[in-house]
Amino acid sequence: MENKKLHKSASNQVLAGVCGGLGEYLDIDPTIIRLIWAALVLFGGTGLLAYIVAALVIPAE
Repeated sequence: MENKKLHKSASNQVLAGVCGGLGEYLDIDPTIIRLIWAALVLFGGTGLLAYIVAALVIPAE
């Protein structure tokens, strides 16, 4: 079993690299995570706060 660590992506980033890092960690396309995050921002409102917290908490690559 691989020992994966969550980190912000330096190579696959649009804003802070959070979605790219999550995509690499979960082995899915970061675009899917970006779409889910955008839906949370537009419909729930909590996505923006969660993204800011994730950008501050998740370490860089």
